[in-house]
Amino acid sequence: MLRELVEPTGLYPRRRSLKRPTAAELRNDYAAARAWAAELSAATGHYSLETVDVGRTTIGSNQLPAAAMFATVEDEIAFAGKTRESVRFLDLVAGLSELDPALRGWALKRPLQLLGLGGAALTAAQVALWLRDNPAPGIYVRQLSLPGVHTKFIENHRRVIDEMEAVLLEGASAEAEPEALTEASDVAEDASVVADAPDTVLGAGAARTPAARFDRRHGFLHPPERVRFRLLDPETPLLGGPDDVMVTAEAFGALRLPVRTVIVTENLVNFLSLPQRPRTLAIFGGGYGFLALRDAGWLRDCRVLYWGDLDTHGFRILDQLRAVHRHVASVLMDEATLLAHCDAWGSEPSPSRAALTRLTDEESIVYKSLGNDDYGSAVRLEQELIRWDWALERLLP
Repeated sequence: MLRELVEPTGLYPRRRSLKRPTAAELRNDYAAARAWAAELSAATGHYSLETVDVGRTTIGSNQLPAAAMFATVEDEIAFAGKTRESVRFLDLVAGLSELDPALRGWALKRPLQLLGLGGAALTAAQVALWLRDNPAPGIYVRQLSLPGVHTKFIENHRRVIDEMEAVLLEGASAEAEPEALTEASDVAEDASVVADAPDTVLGAGAARTPAARFDRRHGFLHPPERVRFRLLDPETPLLGGPDDVMVTAEAFGALRLPVRTVIVTENLVNFLSLPQRPRTLAIFGGGYGFLALRDAGWLRDCRVLYWGDLDTHGFRILDQLRAVHRHVASVLMDEATLLAHCDAWGSEPSPSRAALTRLTDEESIVYKSLGNDDYGSAVRLEQELIRWDWALERLLP
C-alpha cells in the first residue's frame, strides 16, 4: 500500500474478500456472527460491503458481508489505522527524492525499512551520495565530516548505505556516455553485494570483519591487522626482553626469527601459559582472523601447529588457516583427546555444516561425527578444558 501511494498501479478500487461464518457456524453461534456482521457494517466509512446470502436452507436467509471494496489506497490505509505512518512515509520519500531522484527507487524497494529508519534514512542517503561523489577517499571513516555522521552511525547502517549507493550508481550509469556504462554498472553490482557476508577463503584482498570489508569496498583506510605472539625461546630475547608482543601484519611478515616450530592457539590463557622451548613461537589466533598471517612467507619454513576448540567451528578455522598455509598440522583436535575429556564436554550453539576440503582423513572423520551428533547432541570440547598435562605431552613432546 505504501508503494501504491507513490506509484499507483491501477490496483484500486480494490476488493478484499472476507472470511465469513459458515451456515453451521451461524446455527451454532448466531449471536457472534451477527455481532461480527454488525461491526463491519458500522465501519463502512472507508469501504463498501458486498454481501451474500447464507443459511437459506438451514436457519433461514441471512445477508453476511463477503468482501470489502476500497475505493482508494488512502481508504484502506485509514481503515488499517496507518494514516499517520503513511504521511510520514511520503515525507521521507520526498526528502530522499530531493537529495537525488534515484533514491526514490530505494524507498519503493524498502518502504517499511524506510519508515523504521525515519530521519536516519536521510542521513544514510547523504553518506551514499558522498561515497558516489568521492570514490576511494583514502581517509578513515572517523574523518568523514557530514552532519550527524559518525563511526557508530556508519557501523549501524552499512547495509542501507551500500544499497543506496548501488541505486545511485545505477542511476548514474543510466545517464552515462555509452563507453562509461560498463564500468558504472560493474561498480553498482559490487556495491549491491551483501555487505556482511563472511569471506570463505582468506586469499589476497580478503577482509576479516564487516567494518574492514566496508572500508575496503569504499576506499577508506582501515586499522592494520595485528599479530600477537610470544617467543618461547629464552636464549633469544625479543625487543630487549618482553616475550609477549603485538605488531602489524606487515611487520610480522618481515620478521626473521630463529624459530623452527610455531604454535597457533585460540585461547588467550593457553597462549600465555605455554612454557619455554627452544626455537618455538606461539601465536594468539583470535578466531577466523588469519589474514594477518597470509604474507608471513617465513612460516612456510616452520613446523606450524594449530590448536583450536574441538568442535565443528574449530575445524572450520583450521580449514581456513590452511587456505593461507597448507602445511599446518592440527594438534589436540583428535578423537582420542575428545573421548578422554568427555566429562568436560559442552554444547556447541550453532554447529557448522560447511563442506571442508582441506582437512586430513582423520580430521574429516571427527568433524563429520561432530556434525552428525555421533558423540552426542552438538558436542564440543573447548581447548581450555583439556587437562594441561595431556596438552603439554602432545604440544611439546
